[in-house]
Amino acid sequence: MRIFKAVVSVIVILIVASVGFLYLAPEQAAKLAINMERKRSGLERKEINLPGELHYVYLEGGKGEPLILLHGFGADKENFTRVARFLTPHYRVIIPDHIGFGESSHPQDASYNAGVQAVRIRMLAKALGITQPHLGGSSMGGHISMMYAALYPEEVKSLWLLDPGGIWSAPPSEFRERVKKGENPLMAKNEDEFARIFAFVMADPPFIPRPILNVMARERIRNYDLEKRIFTELNNDSAEKYVKGLKTPTLIVFGDKDRAINPATAEILHNLLPNSSVIIMKGLGHLPMIENPRQSAEDYLKFREKLDKK
Repeated sequence: MRIFKAVVSVIVILIVASVGFLYLAPEQAAKLAINMERKRSGLERKEINLPGELHYVYLEGGKGEPLILLHGFGADKENFTRVARFLTPHYRVIIPDHIGFGESSHPQDASYNAGVQAVRIRMLAKALGITQPHLGGSSMGGHISMMYAALYPEEVKSLWLLDPGGIWSAPPSEFRERVKKGENPLMAKNEDEFARIFAFVMADPPFIPRPILNVMARERIRNYDLEKRIFTELNNDSAEKYVKGLKTPTLIVFGDKDRAINPATAEILHNLLPNSSVIIMKGLGHLPMIENPRQSAEDYLKFREKLDKK
């Protein structure tokens, strides 16, 4: 009985200490959590300078064919950290912060349309010795991936499009309807607005304590003015006329509860891309690789396995 009480006491002390650390040192707690997730996924943080004063910060891990994963609007490279755990045993995975986001450079007077960002990602790939990547992209990252393939069709070996943007002829989503009313539920001026973004983009989000969410919010708040301009550029930039008939093997994935981009986009994109297949993930929102990383990875691995057999 004494041993049981002692064990319970130790557990209680550890819980109290952890909660105290979380609330008294949230930045350190967030950094620790991020580093643990990266280590678990076999990823290492790296940096590189490119011509034009472009500074990229990216994650890299694994061996095999290169797979470049591109995050969406307002996000950063950590959006792919969880799913990378299941991918690094098979591929050389590279996950950059886009220029204008995360830890990469934020030139205030640069262009940020999807085509320009695609050219930048190609520059990064070349600098890393990659000439024929497989590309994966979430939301804006999907838009950029499609433009990369449209601009350099002989170089891109496959596309993995997770709730991609850039297909604006689809029926309006809840997000589009709210934007029409002058509200942008994907942008944040304060911590409460960021917490609402987190809830908006995922139907089944992982639990993240509010102090860590607040730390995550700070970059978005600082970047608000630049993101506002980037959003306008992207909103006026459709990929449809560029990707129509593109023969790149493509896996299109949508969460059926996506509130940001209407899941009907999947069928439109499937009709544009003759060598594509579609997976609709039940009960998930805009970020399936975060909401269900294992299933997202398994679906992708099956896609690649079929591709490799051809």
